[in-house]
Formats: sequence, C-alpha cells, structure tokens
Amino acid sequence: MFAVEIYAAVRRFVFIEGKSQREAARVFGLSRDTIAKMCRYSAPPGYVRSKAPERPKLGLLVPVIDAILESDKTAPPKQRHTAKRIFERLRLEHGFAGGYTVVKDYVRIARSRSREVFVPLAHPPGHAQIDFGECFGVVGSVRMKLHVFCFDLPHSDACFIKAYPAETTEAFLDGHISAFAFFGGVPLSILYDNLKIAVARILGDGKRQRTRAFTELVSHYLFQERFGRPGRETTKARSKLW
Repeated sequence: MFAVEIYAAVRRFVFIEGKSQREAARVFGLSRDTIAKMCRYSAPPGYVRSKAPERPKLGLLVPVIDAILESDKTAPPKQRHTAKRIFERLRLEHGFAGGYTVVKDYVRIARSRSREVFVPLAHPPGHAQIDFGECFGVVGSVRMKLHVFCFDLPHSDACFIKAYPAETTEAFLDGHISAFAFFGGVPLSILYDNLKIAVARILGDGKRQRTRAFTELVSHYLFQERFGRPGRETTKARSKLW
C-alpha cells in the first residue's frame, strides 16, 4: 500500500497543478489505475465495504437523520445539529429506543461521506493562519480551562473559533473541518506554528515531517501548509483570548 504522502503529492499534482492523470502516471512511475484511485481517495482507503452495514436499531429512522443532516447544510453554523441533539430528537419525536452510540456512529459516517465529494471553491481563494489559545469557561456550572482552536483570515480579519476540553489531534482536525464549513470553502494556504499535532519532526534542512493525521487532512482538502520559523514569535500574528 502506498504511503499517504504519495497520495497527497499525486492529488496536488493533478488537482492543484492541473496536470493530467496520464502525466502523473509517468512522473510518479505508477500505473494509470493507481493514479485514478489516488484521485478518488485522499488517503489509502484500506478495506472497502461491498454494501452498507445493517442498522436494525435505527431502522426507518435513517432517512430522518439524513434529512436533518441535509437541512443542516443550509442552516447557520450555530443551529446545526450535533449527534447528541439528533439522538435526543429521535427519542422525543420518533420514540427511538436504541442507544446514543449507534446514532453517533451513523452521523459520523454520513458526514464523512458528504465530505468525500467536496469540491474546492471556484472563486479566488485567500490565505489563513491557525493556532490554539486558552481561556476559561463555565461548563455545567464548573469553571474549567478550555483550549480554543483559532482560524483567522488575515485579508478580511474574519475569524472562526471553537473551544475544546483539550488540545488533541481530534480537536485539531475537527477545528479545520468546522472552520471550512463555517467559511464555505478551503483557503489556498494555511500558516501554522510548529504544533506537535501537525509536525512530527523538524529536519536539519528546516523541512517538516508531517504527522500522518495532518498529511491525510492536507491530502483531502488540498491546501498548502506553511510553517513559522521555530522560536520566532513574530512570524505571524497570535490570537490572545482572555
């Protein structure tokens, strides 16, 4: 199986640089079938089901969930449903007697399926920068530290923020996906500090060895990642949350 870095390089060569799949096959020394597969998937797909898994507990409620997710696409971001809210609606409005996990798993799969057919915006793209900040908030009457994902568009000063209980890989990836959905597209490039979530290692020539999770994100959304110089606070503006 080819590494995810090869997928990212091939997809950028075809989708961003505008080269043909035939030329990609020649440049990368791969078969045209392999190149076509890499253009269909943003990362090695592994095992692919021949048919959708059965969900007897959800039964006829699957179309109800699909309808909710479809309506969320045109709803304001703050009004879109979480998996927990969908679960609560199924219980209250449809008498669903199953558990939360089966609903959460289906919502996750349905959302990832819709992201797989993402088409980049045609209007001129901009540039963004990302960082994590910290603040204190009250959750369930308990004051706690929150880790805030900050996605900023310097050209327009537009900003998207989302708070998480910890600065994890899941929060890092979800923050990107949420910001892309909020702004309605993906920027041409994104500037980062040298976050350990994104950078596994800084090599001697200054190049970054990306983490697998970050490489898969770049391969899927096809933006150009940029990094600030290590130890330099002035490379990009930093957001301070109080």
